[in-house]
Amino acid sequence: MCVPGCHAAIHSKLNRRGLFKAGAAALAAGTLAGAASPARAKGIRVFNRVVDLTHTLTPDFPTYIPDWALGVEQLTTFAENGFNTRRYTMVEHCGTHIDAPIHFAAEGATVDEIPLDDLVLPLAVIDVRAQAAENPDYQLSPDDLAAWEAKHGDIPEGACIAMNSGWAAKAPGDGFANRDDEGVMHFPGFHVEAADMLMSERGALGLASDTLSLDHGASQTFDTHYAWLPSGRWGVECIAGLDDVPAVGATVVVATPKVGGGTGGNSRIMALV
Repeated sequence: MCVPGCHAAIHSKLNRRGLFKAGAAALAAGTLAGAASPARAKGIRVFNRVVDLTHTLTPDFPTYIPDWALGVEQLTTFAENGFNTRRYTMVEHCGTHIDAPIHFAAEGATVDEIPLDDLVLPLAVIDVRAQAAENPDYQLSPDDLAAWEAKHGDIPEGACIAMNSGWAAKAPGDGFANRDDEGVMHFPGFHVEAADMLMSERGALGLASDTLSLDHGASQTFDTHYAWLPSGRWGVECIAGLDDVPAVGATVVVATPKVGGGTGGNSRIMALV
């Protein structure tokens, strides 16, 4: 990704004979070793810290469909070309990613059409780690939502509800997909009745799961996907870092790719606490 002005600067440099080689030699000699780090902007902050809720995506990160893994190709190297470039090949639903409404609907918003206001939401984290430890097929239920509200108050309207099942700690090992001998996956998800309650009674806009799917792994009907996404709402799968976020009070920021017509995409997710 280039910052503003990057392409113009590269074009200018490429037209100066030998500049890349000279720059590479200078860097190799350590002439820039003492360069100062850029100063951080000191603006008004309405939060104390930023928590990364994103897994690092690598070719060995588990995917819902086994052959959907990230592919990486080195196109240029600093030693040979004076700059590094890689090509990524990935399915939209790979690593920590967003599901746009169109993902499970004949018609609906694509990832580039989701309003920005709907991507910065109050975050409510529902802890079901104890239940998931006993039952890998556990489904977060309306009872879990009621228990959360009894302790923390009403779920904020227009919120993103994140399931913390403890599953993120299993990535990127085989236990994250947790396939049995017949290839069936076993991991927690949202029960469709919880999704219905969040839509009809709480006005929630986002769901986030720390597993490979909004539905539990053994699902063959994807009830939660089919109920949630066609309503115009989005989902995030493979979210990380929920242990470092309070149950209530944080704001989630979902930085999605802006690809025309996209059904989703690998995203950088963060919580402002």
